[in-house]
Amino acid sequence: MEITFADIFNVVSLLLGGGGLGYFFSWRYNRRKEKAEVEQAETTAAKEMQDMYQQLIEDVKRDRDEQKAYIVELKEDRQHLRQERDDLRTRLEQVEEMVHSLQIAVARNGRMVEAMRPMLCGRRGCKDRVAVTFEGEEMQAKQRRSRKDEKQ
Repeated sequence: MEITFADIFNVVSLLLGGGGLGYFFSWRYNRRKEKAEVEQAETTAAKEMQDMYQQLIEDVKRDRDEQKAYIVELKEDRQHLRQERDDLRTRLEQVEEMVHSLQIAVARNGRMVEAMRPMLCGRRGCKDRVAVTFEGEEMQAKQRRSRKDEKQ
């Protein structure tokens, strides 16, 4: 069988004119459609990523604001504690000054009692000036004895 140029031309034109040309155009259409779908998917993914980043940024801002509020609260608490400490120090100094002044007054009173001791007597109306001791129970016992002596 002889293949002529016309036969080859007929086969090529049949392929190109019939299924081959349709396949070529449908292939280009499908390729463009797939490319558009890929671009749309990339755009959707980028939008979702942007939304995720926006949410992340909002969360970080909210956490930062909470931390700022907490820091302000801690600073206020520290200021109150410092003020309270200063007040307590001032009160302590005042108490120490009062104790010191009372110690001076007690020492002065002790010196006055010691100076008056030779003039004190344990018995009423006594001109002999018997020494009196101011030692709690011992003093009470001597006073009882002096009362007994007075009654006798």
